[in-house]
Amino acid sequence: MQKRKILFLGETYRADAITWMNGLKEFGDFDIVTWELRTSSKSKIKRLFRFAEFYTAIFKIRRIIKKERPDMVIAERTTSYGFLAAISRMHPIAIAQQGKTDLWPENSISIPLKKFLQNYAFKKADLIHAWGPIMASHMKNVNVDMKKVLVLPKGINLEHFQFKNAPENTQKITAIVTRSLLPEYRHEIILKAFAKIKQQNIDFKLTIVGDGTQQNRLAELAQELMISDEVMFSGRIDNSILPQLLQQSDFYISMPNTEGVSASLFEAMASGCYPIVTDIEGNQSWIQHRENGQLVKVDDADQLATEIIWAFENPKYREKAVSQNRAFIEKHANYSVNMKIISDKYHQLIVDFQSKN
Repeated sequence: MQKRKILFLGETYRADAITWMNGLKEFGDFDIVTWELRTSSKSKIKRLFRFAEFYTAIFKIRRIIKKERPDMVIAERTTSYGFLAAISRMHPIAIAQQGKTDLWPENSISIPLKKFLQNYAFKKADLIHAWGPIMASHMKNVNVDMKKVLVLPKGINLEHFQFKNAPENTQKITAIVTRSLLPEYRHEIILKAFAKIKQQNIDFKLTIVGDGTQQNRLAELAQELMISDEVMFSGRIDNSILPQLLQQSDFYISMPNTEGVSASLFEAMASGCYPIVTDIEGNQSWIQHRENGQLVKVDDADQLATEIIWAFENPKYREKAVSQNRAFIEKHANYSVNMKIISDKYHQLIVDFQSKN
């Protein structure tokens, strides 16, 4: 297979982006050139500067294309980077929808602009990635040409995330949370649920992995709820440590109010952690309530506590569920299989485009 070069437009520090690029290098033998916006968007002033950078970005991207002569452009998100790929004058183009719609925050005054950018990117793209059914559903609703859409998650490394086929501790609830400490992931609901569990004299250990803007607030809340002795905030950890922490936990808890396709959920399912997650579309694609996990209403600490206790008291059910989950991940979210499919698709797009020109 001939060696090819790809220009990647997106935030290269993000785990999803790293997985995507590494998979293309490993299974497609691609060279990757990257470009990303450098200005933060964490304040109104910074957002203005970021918009100015976005406005001039296309000239920088075209200079990179002229210098590097990539065979293809790929972009994460169907709004910002996807739009820049669409106006780059380069083909073939693959863009990836990262969230349920990529139109976020939902009440933002910029939504009409983002819709325009997204629709243009959809029309110009040669391939559109829907990492899960929830993305494909949105694309269908906005009349995307579904023949261009590939519905396939990037998957996870199953050699890295080994399966534990028996509960780690039948006398204590051992749970883990692996989402960034940001408001949308609702860690406070999880802490409140475990405070209710403690009130019922049930022993537990809760490990919260990662960092973010809510870290200090959540640590203070754990103290207020008198569960700080049972809760460990690990902070940001090396990816090589995560599989071990998952192996030591029987439950995976995630309570976001919005979800696309969660690699964290796949990692937990692959490792034998029993998933209890919010009852929203992004999770409903993978979890059926009390069949292979449990679904809980958004922001309902009482229901979350009840469902955790029910699962804890039914270890035989959990053992069967986690085995089914591992088999599901092996079939549908195997990184080595899925990234080979994606890499082969890119090579074929490049060949097809070059043969026409």
